Amino acid sequence: MSKTVINTDKAPAAIGTYSQAIKAGNTVYLSGQIPLDPKTMELVEGFEAQTVQVFENLKAVAEAAGGSLKDIVKLNIFLTDLGNFATVNEVMSRYFQQPYPARAAIGIAALPKAAQVEMDAILVLD
Repeated sequence: MSKTVINTDKAPAAIGTYSQAIKAGNTVYLSGQIPLDPKTMELVEGFEAQTVQVFENLKAVAEAAGGSLKDIVKLNIFLTDLGNFATVNEVMSRYFQQPYPARAAIGIAALPKAAQVEMDAILVLD
């Protein structure tokens, strides 16, 4: 099976040895997104704003792959403070409607660039 690299300037450029996403068949694997503004490559301020920026970055990569957030079947959320879980749920409700994707929320010690949230996803295209 061949794989296709997905790249868009509407999401932050990769800051390491990875692609924004890889498409294999009709499945797209989105790399982790932190709350970098794609124009400045700087972190946005505040937890809610960071969460919004991560969803916007995922949305941009999903669209570059020919899909949308509604095509996400699995979402992983990494939080440096699980006390922000309710805020993640509230912001997520702005981007998703039922049926919601399968999801994991994982508390971790630290993220790149001192971000407070990172998400990666798997989407399936029709």
